[in-house]
Amino acid sequence: MKEKTIIIEIDEQGNSSIDLEGFNGKGCSDVAQHFQGSDVLKNARNKPEFYVQTTPGKRQQQQS
Repeated sequence: MKEKTIIIEIDEQGNSSIDLEGFNGKGCSDVAQHFQGSDVLKNARNKPEFYVQTTPGKRQQQQS
């Protein structure tokens, strides 16, 4: 199983960002939404992994 990492950064002005590594598709947005809670989202950028769809019970293969 691939390791999952959540990185949260808060700058001096109080702005925060979250970077999710090891998450794909809807799982990524679900985790991000839990961290967001009722806070207002100013900007969202999805990494390519967000668009990868996985099928439960099947392993995904990458082509080189």
